[in-house]
Amino acid sequence: GDILASAAINYEGKFACDSPTYTAQVRGGPTKVDVIIDSEKILFPRTTAIDFMLCLAQRSWDQFAQDLKPDCIVLIDPSLVKNVDESYRVYRMPILEITKTNMKKMVYTSAVALGAMIGLTEVISVESARKGLLAKAPKGTEQPNEIAFNLGYEAAKELLK
Repeated sequence: GDILASAAINYEGKFACDSPTYTAQVRGGPTKVDVIIDSEKILFPRTTAIDFMLCLAQRSWDQFAQDLKPDCIVLIDPSLVKNVDESYRVYRMPILEITKTNMKKMVYTSAVALGAMIGLTEVISVESARKGLLAKAPKGTEQPNEIAFNLGYEAAKELLK
């Protein structure tokens, strides 16, 4: 969420905030990061209706799906999430398999997912998202992060065909 919000602010001049909830992650439960991007000031840092959901756990779907807008775009990894409401715009991408096969290190899963999200939503430009990712990437990991981002982006564009 931080990369997306920072990129929207720094490279597109938009207002943005991210509100992560990490407590559940430590306990092994569902996690959530609210990211809001707007052309106007944001008055409340939590989402009230979700436009896009990246879901990598069935428990997360079960807990947060009730907050989705009717036209929400949902991206799931089908190896992890089996039961979803098909009335949403659901896209299935093997994010973990893409990462494992191409990157050999699962630490790049977030970059694959970010690229996929940008490819499906274009909430910010691909150039801004890439710059945001590279600005936050640990020194020495810029190239593999960019490769992972591009893999997710291209896989998303294939889903849209």
